[in-house]
Amino acid sequence: MTEDLVKKDIRSITLNEIKDFMSIQGESAFRAKQVYEWLWMKSACSFDQMSNLSKSLRETLARHFVIRPVSIHQSQFSADKTIKNTFRLDDGNIIEGVLIPAPARMTACVSSQVGCSLSCKFCATGYMDRKRNLDAAEIYDQVVLIDKQSKENYNTPLTNIVYMGMGEPLLNYSNVLKSIDRLTAPDGLNMSPKRITVSTAGIAKMIKKLGDDGVKFNLALSLHAASDAKRNEIMPINEQNSLKALAEALRYFYQKTKNPITFEYIIFDGFNDSLQDAAELVKFCRQVPCKVNIIEYNPISFASFKNAGEDKTEAFATYVRSKGIITNVRRSRGKDIDAACGQLAVKEEPVTN
Repeated sequence: MTEDLVKKDIRSITLNEIKDFMSIQGESAFRAKQVYEWLWMKSACSFDQMSNLSKSLRETLARHFVIRPVSIHQSQFSADKTIKNTFRLDDGNIIEGVLIPAPARMTACVSSQVGCSLSCKFCATGYMDRKRNLDAAEIYDQVVLIDKQSKENYNTPLTNIVYMGMGEPLLNYSNVLKSIDRLTAPDGLNMSPKRITVSTAGIAKMIKKLGDDGVKFNLALSLHAASDAKRNEIMPINEQNSLKALAEALRYFYQKTKNPITFEYIIFDGFNDSLQDAAELVKFCRQVPCKVNIIEYNPISFASFKNAGEDKTEAFATYVRSKGIITNVRRSRGKDIDAACGQLAVKEEPVTN
């Protein structure tokens, strides 16, 4: 085990670096391509699985490298068929991810960090410490495992991926983008980037960087209030990333990518559910092509917020729609197993090696 800890995970290096390694070993560059396909197309968890490589080459790879796959630690099944997973990482840390089945789609909700540093007042993950970023392979593995789960339980492959689990994806920028590259590449899982959504609490400079990098996936902003005073109250990140700064960054992102934005708006009883709040939301929406997802709040033990009543929610949505903005009301899934939006939080100590 000690020797494996000092070995480099082969999934952390590039195809060119694997080619260089093969060259040193006297192997052809084609062998590197075969290894890369085993890692990212076929999701191999060990070198022994690479059956079209010679035994001696597999042994050589195992002497120099290691593969550190994520594993499912525990799964919980909701009455509505949602499945919540706790995933065990190689270092013993635990994260969570969710399979959300629907008639027309199967969605994987994946985590990007162990814990979170943003401390949003309504989110269970926000009450955890951020321990570390996930690497690209750890994000990719969540998708692979949830896809397998979807096929086994519902006979349907994944259709969509949302980066809406634990952590702030844009604070793990390079690993998130590398994971999406592997998920969408022809020599990876070959998924369409249009079926991937990255959700951020709102980090203006990183939203601009997404624009500069010309990303093809969808961007969602966890807005939840369209006034700085209210947003500051529930999302400390807003104090350094005001609505004005976010609006500027989103306009820049749209100018560079032509991808419309999704605004996520959790509706809290007596806090952000009035028609005045709806009018402020409409005003903010005017700044960039967008749609709005109004999300039912899922209570957590750490906070005293309550979900707005159905009448208020519908009145709010009707007002926003009346102003010409595409608006959906999202009903929560997996509430009975704490798998719904804002409920992900590890309730146990990490498993030690």
